[in-house]
Amino acid sequence: MKSSMGSLFVVLFFALVCSFAHATDPGSLQDFCVAAKNPNAAVFVNGLFCKDPKLAVAEDFYLAQFNKPGEIKSPVGSIVTPANVAQIAGLNTLGISMVRIDYAPYGLNPPHTHPRATEILVVLEGTLQVGFVTSNPENKLFTKVLYQGDVFVFPVGLIHFQFNVGKTPAVALAALSSQNPGVITIANAVFGSKGPINDDILAKAFQVDKKVVDYLQSQFWMDN
Repeated sequence: MKSSMGSLFVVLFFALVCSFAHATDPGSLQDFCVAAKNPNAAVFVNGLFCKDPKLAVAEDFYLAQFNKPGEIKSPVGSIVTPANVAQIAGLNTLGISMVRIDYAPYGLNPPHTHPRATEILVVLEGTLQVGFVTSNPENKLFTKVLYQGDVFVFPVGLIHFQFNVGKTPAVALAALSSQNPGVITIANAVFGSKGPINDDILAKAFQVDKKVVDYLQSQFWMDN
Protein backbone atom coordinates (compact mmCIF):
# COMPACT_ATOMS: atom_id res chain seq x y z
CA MET A 1 0.00 0.00 0.00
CA LYS A 2 2.81 2.39 0.92
CA SER A 3 4.51 1.64 -2.40
CA SER A 4 1.43 2.47 -4.44
CA MET A 5 0.85 5.65 -2.44
CA GLY A 6 4.47 6.62 -3.07
CA SER A 7 4.07 6.05 -6.78
CA LEU A 8 0.88 8.10 -6.79
CA PHE A 9 2.70 10.93 -5.00
CA VAL A 10 5.50 10.89 -7.60
CA VAL A 11 2.99 11.00 -10.46
CA LEU A 12 1.09 13.89 -8.85
CA PHE A 13 4.35 15.74 -8.14
CA PHE A 14 5.53 15.52 -11.75
CA ALA A 15 2.08 16.50 -13.00
CA LEU A 16 2.24 19.60 -10.80
CA VAL A 17 5.77 20.44 -12.01
CA CYS A 18 4.71 20.03 -15.63
CA SER A 19 1.71 22.30 -15.09
CA PHE A 20 4.02 25.02 -13.73
CA ALA A 21 6.44 24.51 -16.65
CA HIS A 22 3.65 25.11 -19.16
CA ALA A 23 2.48 28.19 -17.25
CA THR A 24 5.74 30.15 -17.56
CA ASP A 25 5.75 33.57 -19.19
CA PRO A 26 6.92 33.92 -22.82
CA GLY A 27 10.47 35.09 -23.37
CA SER A 28 11.02 38.83 -23.72
CA LEU A 29 11.53 40.12 -27.25
CA GLN A 30 12.87 43.52 -26.22
CA ASP A 31 15.08 44.87 -23.43
CA PHE A 32 12.10 45.65 -21.18
CA CYS A 33 8.32 46.02 -21.32
CA VAL A 34 7.00 48.47 -18.70
CA ALA A 35 3.39 47.80 -17.66
CA ALA A 36 0.93 50.55 -18.71
CA LYS A 37 -1.78 51.29 -16.15
CA ASN A 38 -3.79 53.13 -18.79
CA PRO A 39 -4.71 50.74 -21.65
CA ASN A 40 -4.87 53.72 -24.02
CA ALA A 41 -1.12 54.23 -23.45
CA ALA A 42 -0.25 50.60 -24.27
CA VAL A 43 1.23 50.80 -27.76
CA PHE A 44 3.82 47.99 -27.54
CA VAL A 45 3.45 44.23 -27.35
CA ASN A 46 6.04 41.51 -26.68
CA GLY A 47 7.07 41.36 -30.29
CA LEU A 48 5.11 43.12 -33.03
CA PHE A 49 1.41 43.36 -33.78
CA CYS A 50 0.25 40.64 -36.17
CA LYS A 51 -1.21 41.29 -39.59
CA ASP A 52 -4.47 39.57 -40.45
CA PRO A 53 -3.27 36.25 -41.98
CA LYS A 54 -5.66 36.79 -44.88
CA LEU A 55 -3.68 39.90 -45.84
CA ALA A 56 -0.25 38.20 -45.81
CA VAL A 57 1.74 38.11 -49.04
CA ALA A 58 4.88 36.33 -50.16
CA GLU A 59 6.97 39.51 -49.70
CA ASP A 60 6.28 39.32 -45.93
CA PHE A 61 8.55 36.26 -45.82
CA TYR A 62 11.22 37.47 -48.24
CA LEU A 63 14.53 39.38 -48.16
CA ALA A 64 16.51 40.03 -51.35
CA GLN A 65 20.27 40.06 -51.96
CA PHE A 66 21.45 38.68 -48.64
CA ASN A 67 24.47 37.46 -50.61
CA LYS A 68 25.61 41.06 -51.20
CA PRO A 69 28.67 42.00 -49.09
CA GLY A 70 28.14 44.73 -46.54
CA GLU A 71 30.15 47.94 -46.76
CA ILE A 72 32.70 47.89 -43.94
CA LYS A 73 33.04 51.35 -42.35
CA SER A 74 33.59 50.36 -38.73
CA PRO A 75 37.11 50.84 -37.31
CA VAL A 76 37.00 47.26 -36.01
CA GLY A 77 36.86 45.98 -39.60
CA SER A 78 33.56 44.14 -39.84
CA ILE A 79 29.90 44.70 -40.70
CA VAL A 80 26.87 42.70 -39.56
CA THR A 81 23.90 42.57 -41.94
CA PRO A 82 20.76 41.35 -40.11
CA ALA A 83 17.82 39.32 -41.36
CA ASN A 84 15.50 39.55 -38.38
CA VAL A 85 11.91 40.65 -37.86
CA ALA A 86 12.84 44.25 -38.73
CA GLN A 87 13.75 43.12 -42.26
CA ILE A 88 11.39 40.13 -42.66
CA ALA A 89 7.97 40.80 -41.15
CA GLY A 90 6.98 37.14 -41.47
CA LEU A 91 9.52 36.18 -38.78
CA ASN A 92 7.28 37.68 -36.09
CA THR A 93 6.56 35.03 -33.39
CA LEU A 94 8.69 32.37 -35.18
CA GLY A 95 11.72 32.61 -32.86
CA ILE A 96 14.52 32.62 -35.44
CA SER A 97 16.66 35.06 -37.43
CA MET A 98 19.97 35.31 -39.30
CA VAL A 99 22.92 37.63 -39.81
CA ARG A 100 25.60 37.89 -42.46
CA ILE A 101 29.00 39.03 -41.18
CA ASP A 102 31.66 40.45 -43.49
CA TYR A 103 35.22 40.86 -42.18
CA ALA A 104 38.07 42.87 -43.67
CA PRO A 105 41.52 41.29 -43.37
CA TYR A 106 42.21 41.12 -39.62
CA GLY A 107 38.72 42.46 -39.02
CA LEU A 108 36.99 41.85 -35.70
CA ASN A 109 33.40 41.32 -34.63
CA PRO A 110 34.16 42.59 -31.12
CA PRO A 111 33.14 40.92 -27.84
CA HIS A 112 29.37 41.10 -27.50
CA THR A 113 26.35 39.20 -26.22
CA HIS A 114 22.89 38.35 -27.50
CA PRO A 115 20.57 38.58 -24.49
CA ARG A 116 17.78 36.62 -26.15
CA ALA A 117 19.43 34.06 -28.43
CA THR A 118 21.87 31.24 -28.93
CA GLU A 119 23.90 31.66 -32.13
CA ILE A 120 25.23 29.04 -34.54
CA LEU A 121 27.79 30.31 -37.07
CA VAL A 122 29.18 28.81 -40.27
CA VAL A 123 32.23 30.17 -42.11
CA LEU A 124 31.62 30.67 -45.84
CA GLU A 125 34.99 32.21 -46.72
CA GLY A 126 38.24 32.82 -44.90
CA THR A 127 39.62 31.83 -41.50
CA LEU A 128 38.17 33.03 -38.20
CA GLN A 129 39.28 32.71 -34.62
CA VAL A 130 36.12 32.55 -32.54
CA GLY A 131 35.39 32.13 -28.87
CA PHE A 132 33.07 32.67 -25.93
CA VAL A 133 33.59 33.11 -22.19
CA THR A 134 31.51 31.33 -19.55
CA SER A 135 29.84 33.12 -16.64
CA ASN A 136 31.33 33.85 -13.22
CA PRO A 137 33.21 32.55 -11.37
CA GLU A 138 35.01 30.35 -13.94
CA ASN A 139 35.09 32.84 -16.86
CA LYS A 140 36.50 30.01 -18.99
CA LEU A 141 37.38 30.79 -22.59
CA PHE A 142 36.30 28.33 -25.29
CA THR A 143 38.06 29.24 -28.53
CA LYS A 144 38.70 27.65 -31.93
CA VAL A 145 40.12 28.58 -35.33
CA LEU A 146 37.48 27.96 -38.00
CA TYR A 147 38.00 27.34 -41.70
CA GLN A 148 35.61 27.36 -44.63
CA GLY A 149 32.62 25.13 -43.84
CA ASP A 150 33.30 24.93 -40.09
CA VAL A 151 30.50 25.57 -37.58
CA PHE A 152 30.60 26.95 -34.02
CA VAL A 153 27.93 27.63 -31.37
CA PHE A 154 27.74 30.59 -28.98
CA PRO A 155 25.37 29.88 -26.04
CA VAL A 156 22.69 32.45 -25.22
CA GLY A 157 23.83 35.46 -23.23
CA LEU A 158 27.55 34.64 -23.16
CA ILE A 159 30.22 37.10 -24.35
CA HIS A 160 31.68 35.99 -27.70
CA PHE A 161 33.70 37.28 -30.66
CA GLN A 162 35.04 36.48 -34.13
CA PHE A 163 38.38 37.64 -35.53
CA ASN A 164 39.57 37.28 -39.12
CA VAL A 165 43.09 35.91 -38.75
CA GLY A 166 43.70 35.87 -42.51
CA LYS A 167 45.08 38.36 -45.02
CA THR A 168 41.94 38.13 -47.17
CA PRO A 169 38.29 39.05 -46.47
CA ALA A 170 36.10 36.53 -44.63
CA VAL A 171 32.35 35.89 -44.62
CA ALA A 172 30.13 34.03 -42.15
CA LEU A 173 26.43 33.33 -41.75
CA ALA A 174 24.83 32.88 -38.34
CA ALA A 175 21.38 31.75 -37.23
CA LEU A 176 19.95 32.98 -33.92
CA SER A 177 17.14 31.53 -31.83
CA SER A 178 15.07 34.72 -31.63
CA GLN A 179 13.25 36.97 -34.06
CA ASN A 180 14.96 39.87 -32.23
CA PRO A 181 18.08 38.52 -30.50
CA GLY A 182 19.45 41.90 -29.45
CA VAL A 183 23.14 42.68 -29.24
CA ILE A 184 25.25 44.29 -26.52
CA THR A 185 28.74 45.21 -27.71
CA ILE A 186 30.70 45.29 -24.46
CA ALA A 187 33.02 48.23 -25.20
CA ASN A 188 30.20 50.34 -26.64
CA ALA A 189 27.90 49.68 -23.71
CA VAL A 190 30.51 50.31 -21.02
CA PHE A 191 32.46 53.23 -22.47
CA GLY A 192 30.01 54.65 -25.01
CA SER A 193 26.76 54.69 -23.03
CA LYS A 194 24.51 57.67 -23.72
CA GLY A 195 24.81 59.27 -20.37
CA PRO A 196 28.36 58.21 -19.48
CA ILE A 197 28.96 55.90 -16.54
CA ASN A 198 30.81 57.72 -13.76
CA ASP A 199 34.54 57.36 -14.43
CA ASP A 200 35.17 56.62 -10.73
CA ILE A 201 32.99 53.54 -11.12
CA LEU A 202 34.73 52.34 -14.26
CA ALA A 203 38.22 53.10 -12.93
CA LYS A 204 37.52 50.94 -9.90
CA ALA A 205 35.80 48.20 -11.91
CA PHE A 206 38.69 47.89 -14.38
CA GLN A 207 41.42 48.76 -11.86
CA VAL A 208 42.89 51.51 -14.07
CA ASP A 209 43.57 55.22 -13.72
CA LYS A 210 40.61 57.53 -14.41
CA LYS A 211 42.59 59.09 -17.28
CA VAL A 212 42.40 55.75 -19.11
CA VAL A 213 38.63 55.68 -18.61
CA ASP A 214 38.27 59.29 -19.74
CA TYR A 215 40.26 58.50 -22.89
CA LEU A 216 38.11 55.47 -23.69
CA GLN A 217 34.89 57.40 -23.07
CA SER A 218 36.08 60.12 -25.46
CA GLN A 219 36.35 57.70 -28.40
CA PHE A 220 33.71 57.50 -31.11
CA TRP A 221 31.92 54.21 -30.49
CA MET A 222 30.35 53.03 -33.74
CA ASP A 223 27.68 50.35 -33.93
CA ASN A 224 28.83 47.31 -35.88
